[in-house]
Amino acid sequence: MTSFKITAAIALICAPLLTGCNKDTNEGWLGYIEGEDALIAPPQPGWVTSLDVTRGQAVQPGDLLFTLDNVREEAARDNAKAAVTTAQATSKQTQADVQQNTKALERQQGLVKIGGTPQQAVEQAQDAAASAHARLEQNHSQEDSAKAQLASAEFNLSEREVRSKVAGRVEDTYFRAGEYANAGAPVVSILPPENVYVRFFVPEAALSGLSQGSRVHVGCDGCPPDLTATIAFIAQNSEFTPPIIYSVQNRSRLVFKVEAHIDNAAYRDKLRPGLPVDVHIAAQ
Repeated sequence: MTSFKITAAIALICAPLLTGCNKDTNEGWLGYIEGEDALIAPPQPGWVTSLDVTRGQAVQPGDLLFTLDNVREEAARDNAKAAVTTAQATSKQTQADVQQNTKALERQQGLVKIGGTPQQAVEQAQDAAASAHARLEQNHSQEDSAKAQLASAEFNLSEREVRSKVAGRVEDTYFRAGEYANAGAPVVSILPPENVYVRFFVPEAALSGLSQGSRVHVGCDGCPPDLTATIAFIAQNSEFTPPIIYSVQNRSRLVFKVEAHIDNAAYRDKLRPGLPVDVHIAAQ
C-alpha cells in the first residue's frame, strides 16, 4: 500500500489549523493523493526464474509479471499426457473387442435359430459381449480421469507464469530472479488508476457541511482546473493535530479523516501518491 504516515499528513494541515481553526471553510483543507496497491503474489511457491516488469512500467491485464520454476509441473503434465494416450489406446482396443464379440453373438443367435449351434454357445457369446461392454465403460472412465489429471497438470503449469489481472503502474518489486517466493508472498505491487484517491483532514467545525457523495474541488501544482472528487469515506472518530493536550478550549483542533475518489478517470493515472493538494467544496 502506498501511504504516508498520518503524522506527516497531519503536518501538512497543522500550521493552518493552529493559526486559524475557525476560519471560513471556503479556504479549504490540505491533503494529499493516496493510492492502494494491488499486491501480486504467486498462488504456488517456487523459485523466481524471471522478473518481467520494472518499477514504473505500465501493465495491462494479461501481461506477464514474473515466472516460477516449472520442472516438476512440466513432468506432471507429460506424465498425464502419457496416461491419456495409454487410456485412449486401451479404449480403442476394447472397442474393437466389443465389435468382435457383438458380431460373434449375432452369428450364434442366427445359428441357434436353425439348430446349427446349442443354446449354451449363445449364452457364452452373450457373456463375452457383456464383459467387453463393461471393460469399455471402465476404460472410458479411466480415460476421463486421465484427461482430468491432464487438465489439472496443465493448469498448475500455467500458474507458474503469473500475469496481471489489472491495468496500472508497477510500484515496486520485492523479489529478484533466483530467489524463492512462498505462496501468497507479494512479488510485484501494481497501482491501478481506480485505486488513486484524495485523503484530507477536516476540522470538527466544518464537518457538518460534508457528507458521503459530496463533491469537492482538488487543486495542486500542475493539476487541471476542473479536477473534482466525490467523498466516499468520512472517519467516525476524530484525530488530534499533534502535539496537543485535549481541553475544551482546543477542541476545535480535532480533525476528521476524509477520502474522496477522483471523478475523471483520465486524471487518475497522472496523479502520484504523496502529491500535496488543497481541497475545497465544489461549486454547485
